[in-house]
Amino acid sequence: MFENTGEVIQAETLLKKGGWEIRVMGPPPEVRQGCDLVIEFPLIEELQILRILEAAKLPPLKTVPVTGPLLEPVNIFQVKDFGRYLMVRAANMKLTVDRENGTIVNVSGGGCPDVPYLAASMVGQKLADAPNPRDIGHTLCGYALQLAFEEVKRLCSA
Repeated sequence: MFENTGEVIQAETLLKKGGWEIRVMGPPPEVRQGCDLVIEFPLIEELQILRILEAAKLPPLKTVPVTGPLLEPVNIFQVKDFGRYLMVRAANMKLTVDRENGTIVNVSGGGCPDVPYLAASMVGQKLADAPNPRDIGHTLCGYALQLAFEEVKRLCSA
Protein backbone atom coordinates (compact mmCIF):
# COMPACT_ATOMS: atom_id res chain seq x y z
CA MET A 1 0.00 0.00 0.00
CA PHE A 2 1.34 3.40 -0.96
CA GLU A 3 0.69 6.98 0.03
CA ASN A 4 -0.49 8.08 -3.41
CA THR A 5 -1.14 6.91 -6.94
CA GLY A 6 2.06 8.45 -8.27
CA GLU A 7 4.07 6.16 -6.02
CA VAL A 8 2.09 3.13 -7.21
CA ILE A 9 2.77 4.03 -10.83
CA GLN A 10 6.49 4.53 -10.15
CA ALA A 11 6.73 1.29 -8.18
CA GLU A 12 4.85 -0.65 -10.86
CA THR A 13 7.14 0.70 -13.58
CA LEU A 14 10.27 -0.05 -11.54
CA LEU A 15 9.23 -3.59 -10.61
CA LYS A 16 7.98 -4.53 -14.09
CA LYS A 17 11.23 -3.27 -15.63
CA GLY A 18 13.00 -5.58 -13.20
CA GLY A 19 10.93 -8.52 -14.43
CA TRP A 20 8.85 -8.95 -11.26
CA GLU A 21 5.44 -10.56 -11.62
CA ILE A 22 3.18 -8.03 -9.96
CA ARG A 23 -0.38 -6.75 -10.39
CA VAL A 24 -1.95 -3.40 -9.61
CA MET A 25 -5.18 -4.02 -7.74
CA GLY A 26 -7.69 -2.20 -5.58
CA PRO A 27 -7.01 -2.41 -1.84
CA PRO A 28 -9.24 -4.64 0.27
CA PRO A 29 -11.75 -2.46 2.15
CA GLU A 30 -10.47 -3.61 5.55
CA VAL A 31 -7.03 -2.13 5.00
CA ARG A 32 -7.83 0.78 2.69
CA GLN A 33 -5.80 3.90 3.38
CA GLY A 34 -3.80 6.21 1.20
CA CYS A 35 -4.58 5.85 -2.49
CA ASP A 36 -7.03 3.51 -4.15
CA LEU A 37 -4.44 1.15 -5.62
CA VAL A 38 -2.08 -1.49 -4.25
CA ILE A 39 0.60 -3.69 -5.77
CA GLU A 40 0.15 -7.42 -5.31
CA PHE A 41 3.19 -9.71 -5.30
CA PRO A 42 4.03 -13.18 -3.98
CA LEU A 43 4.79 -13.01 -0.26
CA ILE A 44 7.95 -15.06 -0.73
CA GLU A 45 9.42 -12.15 -2.74
CA GLU A 46 8.57 -9.48 -0.14
CA LEU A 47 12.07 -8.91 1.20
CA GLN A 48 13.65 -8.42 -2.22
CA ILE A 49 10.84 -6.20 -3.48
CA LEU A 50 10.94 -4.03 -0.35
CA ARG A 51 14.69 -3.58 -0.76
CA ILE A 52 14.22 -2.46 -4.36
CA LEU A 53 11.46 -0.04 -3.42
CA GLU A 54 13.38 1.40 -0.49
CA ALA A 55 16.51 1.85 -2.64
CA ALA A 56 14.33 3.80 -5.10
CA LYS A 57 12.89 5.87 -2.21
CA LEU A 58 9.46 4.33 -2.79
CA PRO A 59 8.82 2.51 0.47
CA PRO A 60 5.21 1.40 0.79
CA LEU A 61 3.07 2.56 3.71
CA LYS A 62 2.76 -1.08 4.66
CA THR A 63 2.56 -4.58 3.31
CA VAL A 64 -0.34 -6.82 4.22
CA PRO A 65 -0.31 -10.59 3.78
CA VAL A 66 -3.52 -12.01 2.38
CA THR A 67 -4.66 -14.16 5.27
CA GLY A 68 -8.36 -14.32 4.53
CA PRO A 69 -10.95 -13.56 1.88
CA LEU A 70 -11.60 -10.09 3.32
CA LEU A 71 -7.96 -9.17 2.76
CA GLU A 72 -7.90 -10.19 -0.91
CA PRO A 73 -7.01 -7.28 -3.18
CA VAL A 74 -9.95 -6.23 -5.30
CA ASN A 75 -9.85 -6.65 -9.06
CA ILE A 76 -10.08 -3.19 -10.52
CA PHE A 77 -11.54 -4.44 -13.82
CA GLN A 78 -15.20 -4.85 -14.59
CA VAL A 79 -16.18 -6.05 -18.05
CA LYS A 80 -19.61 -5.55 -19.62
CA ASP A 81 -20.46 -7.34 -22.85
CA PHE A 82 -23.10 -5.50 -24.85
CA GLY A 83 -22.78 -7.81 -27.86
CA ARG A 84 -21.23 -5.63 -30.52
CA TYR A 85 -19.77 -3.34 -27.87
CA LEU A 86 -17.41 -4.22 -25.04
CA MET A 87 -16.93 -1.93 -22.06
CA VAL A 88 -14.07 -2.29 -19.61
CA ARG A 89 -14.01 -0.34 -16.39
CA ALA A 90 -10.71 0.05 -14.56
CA ALA A 91 -11.10 1.81 -11.24
CA ASN A 92 -13.10 4.93 -12.10
CA MET A 93 -12.57 4.98 -15.88
CA LYS A 94 -14.53 3.22 -18.61
CA LEU A 95 -13.54 2.53 -22.19
CA THR A 96 -16.00 1.10 -24.73
CA VAL A 97 -15.03 -0.37 -28.07
CA ASP A 98 -16.97 -1.54 -31.12
CA ARG A 99 -15.76 -5.09 -31.52
CA GLU A 100 -16.73 -5.28 -35.19
CA ASN A 101 -14.25 -2.65 -36.29
CA GLY A 102 -12.03 -2.07 -33.24
CA THR A 103 -13.05 1.55 -32.86
CA ILE A 104 -13.15 3.24 -29.47
CA VAL A 105 -16.67 4.61 -29.14
CA ASN A 106 -16.66 6.03 -25.62
CA VAL A 107 -14.34 7.10 -22.81
CA SER A 108 -15.99 8.15 -19.59
CA GLY A 109 -15.66 8.33 -15.85
CA GLY A 110 -13.29 9.98 -13.45
CA GLY A 111 -13.25 13.60 -12.50
CA CYS A 112 -9.73 14.50 -13.44
CA PRO A 113 -9.06 17.55 -15.59
CA ASP A 114 -7.44 15.55 -18.38
CA VAL A 115 -10.43 13.22 -19.02
CA PRO A 116 -11.99 15.44 -21.73
CA TYR A 117 -8.63 15.61 -23.52
CA LEU A 118 -8.13 11.85 -23.20
CA ALA A 119 -11.63 11.20 -24.56
CA ALA A 120 -11.19 13.63 -27.47
CA SER A 121 -7.85 12.01 -28.33
CA MET A 122 -9.14 8.45 -28.26
CA VAL A 123 -12.81 8.29 -29.28
CA GLY A 124 -13.11 7.42 -32.96
CA GLN A 125 -9.62 5.89 -33.07
CA LYS A 126 -8.92 2.24 -33.82
CA LEU A 127 -7.43 0.38 -30.86
CA ALA A 128 -4.21 -0.15 -32.78
CA ASP A 129 -3.88 3.55 -33.63
CA ALA A 130 -5.09 5.19 -30.43
CA PRO A 131 -2.53 6.88 -28.20
CA ASN A 132 -1.64 5.25 -24.90
CA PRO A 133 -3.51 7.19 -22.21
CA ARG A 134 -0.46 7.00 -20.00
CA ASP A 135 1.51 8.93 -22.63
CA ILE A 136 -0.98 11.78 -22.87
CA GLY A 137 -2.63 11.80 -19.43
CA HIS A 138 -1.12 12.89 -16.16
CA THR A 139 -3.60 11.85 -13.49
CA LEU A 140 -5.02 8.80 -11.78
CA CYS A 141 -7.77 8.84 -14.42
CA GLY A 142 -5.17 8.63 -17.19
CA TYR A 143 -3.49 5.77 -15.41
CA ALA A 144 -6.78 3.92 -14.88
CA LEU A 145 -7.73 4.51 -18.52
CA GLN A 146 -4.39 2.99 -19.55
CA LEU A 147 -5.27 -0.13 -17.58
CA ALA A 148 -8.72 -0.29 -19.24
CA PHE A 149 -7.11 0.30 -22.65
CA GLU A 150 -4.67 -2.57 -22.14
CA GLU A 151 -7.45 -4.87 -20.93
CA VAL A 152 -9.70 -4.03 -23.90
CA LYS A 153 -6.82 -4.71 -26.29
CA ARG A 154 -6.13 -8.01 -24.56
CA LEU A 155 -9.79 -9.07 -24.65
CA CYS A 156 -10.25 -8.02 -28.29
CA SER A 157 -7.16 -9.91 -29.41
CA ALA A 158 -8.22 -13.15 -27.71
